[in-house]
Amino acid sequence: MPNIYEQATLTSKGQITLPTFVRQALGVTTGGKVAFELRGGEIVVTRAEAAHQDPAIGAFLGLLEADILGGKNLQALPEDLAQAMLANVGRAKDLDEPIEGEVAI
Repeated sequence: MPNIYEQATLTSKGQITLPTFVRQALGVTTGGKVAFELRGGEIVVTRAEAAHQDPAIGAFLGLLEADILGGKNLQALPEDLAQAMLANVGRAKDLDEPIEGEVAI
């Protein structure tokens, strides 16, 4: 990415408007979040990564990531399940439709 020099004016509330070119370069739109990192005497502005606010979800995702990285408990989908999933890609499904057959939970 090329070096960019843009200026913004600080309001009395400590707010700035990110210049259009900076927003475009970061891929940030309305409601998007940016992160500020102080590196020595410079501030680096980046698009903030989406973070889960629910600690239970964050913990679960951490366990899932560790399991995937460890390579344990991973196996291919059964062929019939994979084929059934592929056959239904893009098909609309009525989520209120009754489930046929037995369901084990």
